[in-house]
Amino acid sequence: MQKILACFGMILLCLFTLSACGQTLRTGELKKAGLLVPETVNDQVWGTKGYKGMLKIQSHFNVDVYYKEGMNSEAVVQRAVKEFDQKGVNLIFGHGNEYADYFNRLSKEYPDIHFVSFNGNATQENTTSLNFDAYAMGYFGGMVAGHMTSTNHVGIIAAYEWQPEVEGFYEGAVFANNDVEVDIKFVWQWDDDERAQLLLDEMLHNDVDVIYPAGDGYNVPVIEKIKEKGLYAIGYISDQSDLGESTVLTSTIQHVDSLYELVAEQFNKGKLESGNLTFDFQDDVISLGEFSPLVDQEFIDTLNKMIDTYKETGKLPKKNI
Repeated sequence: MQKILACFGMILLCLFTLSACGQTLRTGELKKAGLLVPETVNDQVWGTKGYKGMLKIQSHFNVDVYYKEGMNSEAVVQRAVKEFDQKGVNLIFGHGNEYADYFNRLSKEYPDIHFVSFNGNATQENTTSLNFDAYAMGYFGGMVAGHMTSTNHVGIIAAYEWQPEVEGFYEGAVFANNDVEVDIKFVWQWDDDERAQLLLDEMLHNDVDVIYPAGDGYNVPVIEKIKEKGLYAIGYISDQSDLGESTVLTSTIQHVDSLYELVAEQFNKGKLESGNLTFDFQDDVISLGEFSPLVDQEFIDTLNKMIDTYKETGKLPKKNI
């Protein structure tokens, strides 16, 4: 009888040990991830980057991921979150600043889900807002424009006045070229390509020869028109050198897909902070893109050294080049 009890005890010990091992081998907090986009994931810019971020999460963590398009009102977001919750999603990305307020209200109903938005104000324990510190991105892009202009007139077609890359671009252009004039115009929407092209026409009449279309919903058609005119552009959000290496001098890139993967990693480890988080060059989620062969190598080398210094010190260059 004692032998039987001893064997039984050993079996229980093994089962307990396996259970404990199972606990240590768990993948972490992330179960499934979901993405909400206001329009589409096929825009080849902002929405597409969010979708690629989901694919990276799926590959990295071997979890199911879902996405929903056309999430442009609180009512449809509420239904989507409920559906995601039923599927076991516990990390939801809202691909825009409009989702921050929605998530602040919804988060109380779903305490087991962590809600992530962009460029908003996250106020709840299970909400986070991701913010690109885009000033330096614009600054270095502006330096390229200031260096490459022949007319000493460059332009910014921005979506909104609050975009930090707008001021950054202006300051960078002036830093690189004391004689440059910067024309700044606003579309007041992310995706009004008709108005953006009207503003482009106005700039072209004023001899602007390098344009920064800082809006992900209209930058592609604007760059295509710039290409037709034989002028230059600075790409926005993604590396847009494929639109024409003789047109796109470089691009100011926000690596949204890499940021999503980074956030999922933090969440999986139980280390994702609530509130508003900021990311920059130092986090390897912002960079300049491929340079046009028209940009001289000496300038590129100098600029890259300045970017490296900024990544190390957080200080932007102070002397003209």
